[in-house]
Amino acid sequence: MLKIGITGGIGSGKSTVCRIFETLGIPVFYADVVAKQVMIADPVLIAGIKETFGLDSYTAEGRLNTKYIAQIVFNDTTELAKLNALVHPATFRAFDAWLLTIPAHVPYILKEAALLFESGSYQLCDQSILVTAPRATKLQRVIARDGVTEEQVLARMDKQMSDEQKAAMANFMVTNDESRSLILQVLDLHNQFLK
Repeated sequence: MLKIGITGGIGSGKSTVCRIFETLGIPVFYADVVAKQVMIADPVLIAGIKETFGLDSYTAEGRLNTKYIAQIVFNDTTELAKLNALVHPATFRAFDAWLLTIPAHVPYILKEAALLFESGSYQLCDQSILVTAPRATKLQRVIARDGVTEEQVLARMDKQMSDEQKAAMANFMVTNDESRSLILQVLDLHNQFLK
């Protein structure tokens, strides 16, 4: 079974592309969603976060204290790197466990991850897809979706690898510029992966 990584910058529409693949019967592992889940479910990860960032990292009820963690990592790349070094391996473990649940007849799966290249998880995939969109389009989408300011979106964009950097590492590209059909682009890739 082929493992295809799929990524894209904030507002690129990678989740929309993944949903199209899902309508074709392709299982999708949403690494970013799972990363949040393992932070409250993986005992090894929880212990590591508490040891690294302190017992205040979790509430008395066992929930992640997101405000506390955000204050530590948001503007400190060293602290963010520490958090990622704990979360990424736990997410990889969850991915391996998820793969065991996929029936043998499935021709390929997708692993959706915002930090596919940054985390190194693209190396665990056979191929990779980059979803791109014009910067102005991405800005508009995120402002509308998250109710945030342009400055906040730009700050998040600036923390990610550029599309140009990702394109140099990706095997395939999907352009989500609202002028080309996403469905046709996905169908073309789907047919290539089935071969």
